[in-house]
Amino acid sequence: MRKTLEDLYHGNITPYEQDMAAGSELKRAVDRVARYESQLTELLDETGQTILTKLIRSQHEIDSITALENFILGFRLGVRIMAECMDSNDGDIKYGGD
Repeated sequence: MRKTLEDLYHGNITPYEQDMAAGSELKRAVDRVARYESQLTELLDETGQTILTKLIRSQHEIDSITALENFILGFRLGVRIMAECMDSNDGDIKYGGD
């Protein structure tokens, strides 16, 4: 536990980072998006490319906000589950049920 807290304090834990395994579903999806973005960029004029860039950046911002919110919600759920596990009288049959 101490090691985890030290890693968190020193910034060595970055839950949003993830490696993509070659051939994984995520890697294939990322490759498709990159390919379609490149194809679309080639078809657009300069104004269209500017708009596409703004759209992509805005979507990244939405994705980042959503990832943060989902992380917080998941962490809170994990803490609630842990707290319930620590309750010695939570309806266990040895304590009479309800």
